[in-house]
Formats: sequence, structure tokens, C-alpha cells
Amino acid sequence: MVLPIVVYGDPVLRKKCIDIDKDYEGLSQLIKDMYETMYAANGVGLAAPQINKAIRLFVVDASPFAEVEEGEEPEFTPEQLKQMNGFKKTFINARIIEEIGEDWKFNEGCLSIPKIREDVLRKPTLTIEYYDEQFKKHIETYDGVIARVIQHEYDHIEGILFTDKIGAFKRKLISGKLNDITKGKFKADYKTRLYQAKK
Repeated sequence: MVLPIVVYGDPVLRKKCIDIDKDYEGLSQLIKDMYETMYAANGVGLAAPQINKAIRLFVVDASPFAEVEEGEEPEFTPEQLKQMNGFKKTFINARIIEEIGEDWKFNEGCLSIPKIREDVLRKPTLTIEYYDEQFKKHIETYDGVIARVIQHEYDHIEGILFTDKIGAFKRKLISGKLNDITKGKFKADYKTRLYQAKK
């Protein structure tokens, strides 16, 4: 089932999310719904707070980055394209153990912040501990664009948005657009959910 994606201004996006266990009610259906929602919105990652659940769960599928249009110059090396093609994973109760390397810039967007993209600096390599859908524990190291997608989704479960990572001047420039999103003055090609404060 395709779920509505929570947009900027909803307090759930600012919550530090909590761990879950394998008995979390409806977990396997929730994961399926998250993938379906992400694909319907043409995303490469989706975190639980984006569908209004403050739990440490996110899904990633980096395959779209590996798609190169005919006649187009590939943005990545053949090795990177191979890594990204078919990279699909579920991360439960993730903890980043280490981030290393020299900061690199990449243009990021977010399904919860429609139509806004900015260059964000992040470390190129990370080591992460997480559980998969079967609650099997993994400790793995990733780099490049895959690391970037994981870092972006991991930030969501920590209550951090990519707009928090840009300079004050850039943030000021987009503040009007961010305010518009909180008021529902935006267009998205997917189902969204606007925060309504309880009266």
C-alpha cells in the first residue's frame, strides 16, 4: 500500500527514533509498504518518520542511480554503477559506527522536502551496524553514493534533515520555500501528508 509522505514542518521529522524488536506489530507489511511508497515517489530511500512512525527503520534502493540513458555520459565509474545496481536493503535499529574520509559534495533532495535540492557535504565512507528484516545483525562498510543514501536516511531516524547540513546563507535563501511547504503551498507527484496541529 502506498502511504502518504510526511512533509517539512511535521514534528515527527524532528524526533530521535526508537529501536524496535522483531515482534513489532505488522513489521513485514510496513517494510513492504515503505518500498512501495518509495517507488511510487521515485525515491532511493525512505525512513519510517517520513510515513509518520518514529522508529529506527529505513529502506534503501540505489538502483536508479545506476540507470544511464542511451547517449548519456555516466556520472559514475563502472565499478560504482555495478555496486549501485540492485543495491536494495532494509535497515532496522541502525547505528553508524564510523564515518571517515574527506568531505565530498553531492546534490541531495528529500521526499519530505519537495522540489528543493542543495549540495551537502558528507564523509565518503561509513561503517554501520544494523538488523535486516529477519533480525539478523550486520556490520558493513559502504562508500560513495550508497554511503550517501544511507547517511541521508540515517539522519532521518536521528531527527535531522539535509537542510540542517547546508550553510546559513543557503538556508536563508530557501527559508521561504520551506515555509511554503509547511503551509501546503507546493506540488508533489506523490501522496503527501501535511501536519495539522491538534486544536
